[in-house]
Amino acid sequence: MNTAILDRLAIREAIENWAVWRDAGDWERFATLWHPQGVMMATWFQGSGPEFIRVTREGWARGVSILHFLGGTSIDLAGTRAIAQTKMTISQRGDVEGHRCDVVCTGRFYDFYEKMDGEWLLRLRQPIYEKDRLDPVETGMRLDLDAEILGRFPEGYRHLAYIQTKIGYDVKRDMPGLTGPAVEALYALGRAWLDTGTLS
Repeated sequence: MNTAILDRLAIREAIENWAVWRDAGDWERFATLWHPQGVMMATWFQGSGPEFIRVTREGWARGVSILHFLGGTSIDLAGTRAIAQTKMTISQRGDVEGHRCDVVCTGRFYDFYEKMDGEWLLRLRQPIYEKDRLDPVETGMRLDLDAEILGRFPEGYRHLAYIQTKIGYDVKRDMPGLTGPAVEALYALGRAWLDTGTLS
């Protein structure tokens, strides 16, 4: 196989390992996926790879349940740099207004990868949040959600933000969605990463 195919396979493997090792709590192997300057951008956290691991472990200890499921991936290569977009769902379970609920958010992982010493490492992960929904685990339950809290956040992740706000997280309010200035700025940053290696 040619180098481009091998690189794409390696990047896809890294993306799949991210979801499996993170959701399984395999922290030692999970840490190997991050670039030394790697950054995670999530609704509830923005910071370095090691900090993301630390706060995720703390959330686990408090019973925070967030899982990931992956779909197809599209990868653009430029030497030792790559942009990978992967369809995904984020599933979180928690209490809302005294009732156990599930939130499912559909979107894409928009990943900036860099090859170092033969390994493709995650330099920046910025999810794109496309749509979400919130459902009570109990059948027949009707929820009365706070419209003011829902209205603080973009349509693509407002229910995910709702449950995260309710359990105490300070949720970022301007994450990219399916359309709009935030996602267009992300695409521009991706093009600059491929063209020049800049991340600003």
